[in-house]
Amino acid sequence: MNQALKNELSVATEPLLRVRDLSLLYGPEKGCQGVSFDLYPGEVLGIVGESGSGKSTLLSLLSGRLPPQNGRIGYRDKQGQWLDLYSASEAERRTLLRTEWGFVEQNPRDGLRMGVSAGANIGERLMAQGVRNYQQLRGAGLDWLSQVEIDPQRIDDLPRTFSGGMQQRLQIARNLVSSPRLVFMDEPTGGLDVSVQARLLDLLRGLVRELDLAVVIVTHDLAVARLLADRLMVMRRSRVVETGLTDQILDDPQHPYSQLLVSSVLQP
Repeated sequence: MNQALKNELSVATEPLLRVRDLSLLYGPEKGCQGVSFDLYPGEVLGIVGESGSGKSTLLSLLSGRLPPQNGRIGYRDKQGQWLDLYSASEAERRTLLRTEWGFVEQNPRDGLRMGVSAGANIGERLMAQGVRNYQQLRGAGLDWLSQVEIDPQRIDDLPRTFSGGMQQRLQIARNLVSSPRLVFMDEPTGGLDVSVQARLLDLLRGLVRELDLAVVIVTHDLAVARLLADRLMVMRRSRVVETGLTDQILDDPQHPYSQLLVSSVLQP
């Protein structure tokens, strides 16, 4: 095997995100503590647990929105260089979130600019990467509206004229237009009715596989976790109590809390 191929394979098998002993506590067992894992390119990691278990705190730490009390996060960028997230400047972290990363909020209004058009919402991330050509920006808007199953003729409409499900799909388009490598999702189907959830999940699953995205998704819904996640981390009282392949944990949970979590969903 030649050296170039060895180097390529080595990069392909390196983690995209490396998390070590990450902790942020607000009180006894409130927040998260001692979390360590690696996330690989194209892998979807689901974080599940009851309300207050620390899922959202962990997601905020991973995405650079909160600083940890302890621990480190390393990210391997497009050039293959490792970046220590919390040694980076605030400007560097903001640039990551606008380019190589994305964040899908539970409430799409928190992830959209409600006062500008759908097309402008999508184009904004491209502008952050230096795109200034109007036709290119508009073309990307039309293309992505179509990809997330929104009528492209609505490109000039304001997000507030869209339904909740359409707003969430627009937020997804806004995040994915810049070809991110890593996307964080906070209960992306929360607050939507069942039929809208199913449509959104089908869309998400297709886009994640097609674009080979790495995703960290927080959800309380184990059906969502089963459909989207390759691997699960179960959290309870700020700690990860079990981790493994999604089907293994949902079909044969080992930790008593994981067993309780799964059985509570299966009860009629």
